[in-house]
Amino acid sequence: METVKQKEKKSYSALKEKYGYKNVMSAPRLLKVVVSSGTGSGLKRSKDYNDLVTDRIAKITGQKPAVKSAKKSIASFKIRQGDPVGVMVTLRGARMYGFLDKLINVAIPRTKDFRGIDKKVVDNIGNLTMSIKEHTIFPETGDEELRDVFGMAITLVSTAKNKEEATDFFATIGIPFKK
Repeated sequence: METVKQKEKKSYSALKEKYGYKNVMSAPRLLKVVVSSGTGSGLKRSKDYNDLVTDRIAKITGQKPAVKSAKKSIASFKIRQGDPVGVMVTLRGARMYGFLDKLINVAIPRTKDFRGIDKKVVDNIGNLTMSIKEHTIFPETGDEELRDVFGMAITLVSTAKNKEEATDFFATIGIPFKK
């Protein structure tokens, strides 16, 4: 089975004619993958909810996430400046490719009633942001951890110049889009 890194190298030859690339460096490639999860409402139920989410995202990605705090106070949300509101991890290099292989080949097929990712999740500057409702689709989460299920956002940042080019690039590296 081909890895995402191998598919990314082959994407140049697949997209060369359509977009007129002159060399490999002009073809789109992945820069980073950002995995984030908001923990704001969970902190009201349990004080150690941030630690729980941090621990599980660290197991899933293989890298410890940073705790992000509120930039300013919002009275209607009962948030003060500096309160922890989420966790985020940025993956690059070998960890990024390993996480993407696991996401595309293991986690996404385990999603209930999965029919593909909508092409609308690719933005105009060439990034793909998808949401996952339950972190339990990853194999690192055990069955005993089913009581505190949280969602996460996964952003794939590429060097693609527009939405069409990015969509074609993500399709060649194996992202399962809807038909």
